[in-house]
Amino acid sequence: MTKTQFKASISGDIVSFTSLSIEGRELLEQRLKDLVTLLDKQLSVFARVIKGDYLEGYLPQPGQALRVALLVKYYIKAASDVIASGRKEAGLFRTYGIRLAIGIGEISRFDPVKGIIDGEAIYLSGRIINSQPGTHGKNAIVKSTFLIASSQQNIEDEFGPVLALLDVLIAKSTARQCEVIYLKLLGHNEEEISQTLGITQATVNQHSRSGGWNAVQKAVDRFSIAIKQLEI
Repeated sequence: MTKTQFKASISGDIVSFTSLSIEGRELLEQRLKDLVTLLDKQLSVFARVIKGDYLEGYLPQPGQALRVALLVKYYIKAASDVIASGRKEAGLFRTYGIRLAIGIGEISRFDPVKGIIDGEAIYLSGRIINSQPGTHGKNAIVKSTFLIASSQQNIEDEFGPVLALLDVLIAKSTARQCEVIYLKLLGHNEEEISQTLGITQATVNQHSRSGGWNAVQKAVDRFSIAIKQLEI
């Protein structure tokens, strides 16, 4: 009996992208390009930006998927105030940043040179994003911005509620808290973060605790274990 080779994908679109100024969109697009480069170099994740406001990626190590998705969420939220500076109508963007979905399943074809990602995982993550209410324009509706779809129902059952809670946690976090947790997700310790951000280590610790780092870390660790159990 052939064992299923589970892979992971992420699909996402920027919340209320059209509410940003031209300068804000350009700044966001540059940050997304920087993020794609970072994901490739540090985590071996292939990602790409489509039409300026849609992100998708392929993760050959599916146990990393929640960590990578959280990296993306916190990275964008950390800069949301700067990107949406002076734009009252960009409130939804400031709160949520990006709506993101994780897909867990098979990948039948992957060609980074041609930019091809095909298979169950990318279909699942893309479908759940596209099935959500629109997040652009005056009538934008936001119900949830952190989602998961899997060929394994137990994964959806366990982590759907977890991602919903993390979504609320991120939405309520300040830009500085998001910046600290983003750097922690990259593996930096509090002393390194203190030096990077030019703040005291005590302040880093305060932002970490207020931003719910312990819950984030436990969720990431549990997700990794759950995905490994699928492969046994």
